[in-house]
Amino acid sequence: MEENPQLFEIFLQIQSGLPRQGPGSQQSTLKALSYCAGLPNEVGVLDIGCGPGMQTITLANALNCNIMAVDVVDEYLSILKQNAQKENLTQRITILNRDMNDLGFGKESFDLIWAEGSAYIMGFENALDYWKTFLKPASYIAISELVWLKDNPPADLSNFFKNEYPPMTNLENNLSIIETEGYEITGHFTLPDSDWWDNYYAPLEAKLPALTEQFKDDKEALSILEMTRAEIDMRRRYSDFYGYEFFIAKKA
Repeated sequence: MEENPQLFEIFLQIQSGLPRQGPGSQQSTLKALSYCAGLPNEVGVLDIGCGPGMQTITLANALNCNIMAVDVVDEYLSILKQNAQKENLTQRITILNRDMNDLGFGKESFDLIWAEGSAYIMGFENALDYWKTFLKPASYIAISELVWLKDNPPADLSNFFKNEYPPMTNLENNLSIIETEGYEITGHFTLPDSDWWDNYYAPLEAKLPALTEQFKDDKEALSILEMTRAEIDMRRRYSDFYGYEFFIAKKA
């Protein structure tokens, strides 16, 4: 979609104003952080694909830290900047428009890399391999990824994700990938169903009627809206079969 600027603009308009751009919550961010034992007194954090930064704010409030929050969408970064100002956290958060494929930081610059629902953009394995460059020895990465939780999903669900996210695999394979890439797993957990709805699907679904009216003469926009409805429907029908898994691991 990003290769077609017009479609990407429509996608951004659909996502605009949402608390998050994917499943998650403050509670899950803090739970993942609890698996990062022994962090230094002052923590250098890199938040990759930060979006509007709900998790960035949570981390900044929970840690004595300096956070580099990076994304390529200026609207999201602007929202994060406003929220950081409201929370008096601007001294702890540096906001950068930067591509996760070309971060440009020095080697072993950070004590903690955070990536909630963003690694799929460059691929889970590729992300783990490339981002490891920026972690200090024995430092942590916390990364959430879409996984199959059950074998043999229904055909319509399987076909949906074959189209939307072909590399999606099961929990065991992702754990193996993490270890193969040179990390020691310190914890993992599945995001609760409320993480999908409270700050993501519920506000997203509420926008769809007005957007459908706005784009009623735009076939490409309507196709994106229909895919969004299908995605939400899959979650309602088949939530037991797939989910976001939060993986926390230490660089070996």
